Amino acid sequence: LQVPELEKATVRIRQPERVREIIRSLRTQGVDKLQVISDFDMTLSRFGCNGRRCPTSHNILDTSRVISEDGKKKLKDLLHYYYPIEIDPSRTLEEKCPLMVEWWTKAHELLVQQKIHKSDIAQIVRESEAMLRDGFKEFFDQLHKNNVPLFIFSAGVGDILEEIIRQADVFHSNVNVVSNYMDFNDDGVLTHFKGPLIHTYNKNNTVLQGTGYFQQLSTRTSIILLGDSMGDLTMADGVPSVENILKIGFLNDKVEERRGKYLDSYDIVLESDETLDVVNGILRYILTE
Repeated sequence: LQVPELEKATVRIRQPERVREIIRSLRTQGVDKLQVISDFDMTLSRFGCNGRRCPTSHNILDTSRVISEDGKKKLKDLLHYYYPIEIDPSRTLEEKCPLMVEWWTKAHELLVQQKIHKSDIAQIVRESEAMLRDGFKEFFDQLHKNNVPLFIFSAGVGDILEEIIRQADVFHSNVNVVSNYMDFNDDGVLTHFKGPLIHTYNKNNTVLQGTGYFQQLSTRTSIILLGDSMGDLTMADGVPSVENILKIGFLNDKVEERRGKYLDSYDIVLESDETLDVVNGILRYILTE
């Protein structure tokens, strides 16, 4: 198995033999069977840069010049209240879900009050510190060149993340996004967010019903899944028949504390790795004749 990137110091694998087996199968099944399902924030985008945290698509909006000081303060208060709940290992999903809905709903309501203009989005992204992970160009281009569908499933803000990909010049025709999209009136002012609401812990069948996305891909039974949270593990649940799935998890934060849980759930765990090197190495191996 020729994937030298798996030897990187950032890579942790609990069952190396099994992982090699899956990667071999993905290659044997061939490019026509493959699709990639990925989270966006802190998975395709960087977690940190130069010792600072990089912004998520929500952060980019929340801290931008189109939000009033009062709005910024209220959004920050929501974050400080709800984020610890989101990552609290001692709480169940049943407890977390309604609270996440509450957080996202309140945040979206605050954003709507700001009368954001559609025409501001490109500039907001340009002025932000958003960064895609190193190797993003190879990642997007390899998939596009081989006609491999890339499905981005995000609890962030669809308009912002699409703009990030567009400005990076990698928004190819094989990319599909399901996320929280803004709805603007005829004057281009944000009036509400389109449903269904997607938060960290409902990235599964429930919000995909009616998108028809997976139906058209029913022959794509080989999956590479990329995520950075426990909620991302269910992103492939809508795929009708999965033959092979390789789950790659970016462990960005609280590494020691969360390592065990990630190793139990993801096939490959990348610790504090700001690149797509490992993913690109695996894709190169699968996609080369």
